[in-house]
Amino acid sequence: MRWYSKYLPVYGKDISEVNSENIKSVIQALKQNVCYESPEVSVVIIAHNEEKNLLACLWSLADNRSKYPFEIIVVNNGSTDKTQELIDLIGVKSFYEERLGAGSARQCGLERAQGHYYLCIDSDTIYPPSYVQTITTALKQKDTAAVYSLWNFIPDEKNSFLSLSIYQFFRDIHKLLQSIKRPELGVGGAAFGFPTAYGRKIGFRTDIKRGEDGSMALALKEYGKLRFLINKKARVMTSSRTLSREGTLLQIFFRRLGKSAKGIKEYTHTKSEYADMDENKF
Repeated sequence: MRWYSKYLPVYGKDISEVNSENIKSVIQALKQNVCYESPEVSVVIIAHNEEKNLLACLWSLADNRSKYPFEIIVVNNGSTDKTQELIDLIGVKSFYEERLGAGSARQCGLERAQGHYYLCIDSDTIYPPSYVQTITTALKQKDTAAVYSLWNFIPDEKNSFLSLSIYQFFRDIHKLLQSIKRPELGVGGAAFGFPTAYGRKIGFRTDIKRGEDGSMALALKEYGKLRFLINKKARVMTSSRTLSREGTLLQIFFRRLGKSAKGIKEYTHTKSEYADMDENKF
């Protein structure tokens, strides 16, 4: 059984479909493992209409065992479904951010985080049991400004475990090559952490629809290294819905292969500034 199988019974389910015993398990895990008095780490989940996925995410994080005390915060980013109802049911600490956008939601969490380290979390993602400790340990290394890791996609009806594994193998090689000169391009908001003080000096961009994580990573390079973790204890599982919007895995693979071939400089040259695309602006 894969480690994330425990959380699949509540993944993609409405509140009304979730077994009450599973809800009790999440509440109990939060009480046992989460610390709101002087936490060393702030685990901040952003959620926009994530009623169906948030519970599995919360459960996996609440199950984390870490020698570093951590708090969990959920930022409800203008949800119109039952996301807030779920948050209230579980009793997790939360804040409401009416300005839509991942940047605004992450900034809301950053301003309220109590921990010395800030971990970016996405609601449609499930986290391994040593994730918090693994990322935080890496952040404590000398001259480290940020840490990021890899993600796998949860198999579904359209994408099998085998096909996803093949795709992810080549994707991982691409990310590894990127990490040499342009690590900021490999950063994803679902698996990214940094010292809170550094992040507050910079702030998340709220004027773009996506890319707030990479922009933060790029700015953090002023304070030290961006460390890329390939440790399986830091590899998360996330929804494949973003893939489904782009076509079949084969189509996505060849499209990105062509893009990588054209962008060979990503592997051999550093870059300190990136131009914003008009379609990515609010």
